[in-house]
Amino acid sequence: VQLQASGGGLAQAGGSLRLSCAASGGTFRSYSIGWFRQAPGKGREFVSAISGGGSSTRYADSVKGRFTISRDNAKNTAYLQMNSLKPEDTAVYYCAAARTLVVLTTRAGYDYWGQGTEVTVSS
Repeated sequence: VQLQASGGGLAQAGGSLRLSCAASGGTFRSYSIGWFRQAPGKGREFVSAISGGGSSTRYADSVKGRFTISRDNAKNTAYLQMNSLKPEDTAVYYCAAARTLVVLTTRAGYDYWGQGTEVTVSS
């Protein structure tokens, strides 16, 4: 499956952005989708994940209550709604897919990765 992340950009602290992850080449509902991010000079960290059917979700503590993950299997697209953005949310955001029913929170379980979309939050 191929993944294309989009929707990044510049936002002010307290603002919102919605990221999209469009998939092609596979049966989208068969894949759990995860969002990860990598800030300058830091490692790639887990942000959120959603199961294939959308019934199970997980969030990193740092984004819980501010970010919402969702998916539309009819459109082969997953989303990450980011509200109440903070400067520390500045990073390149990646979506990833794992052919599993389990919602994964570590990089190792993901088989496919998108190219990343950059998010910059100004204070």
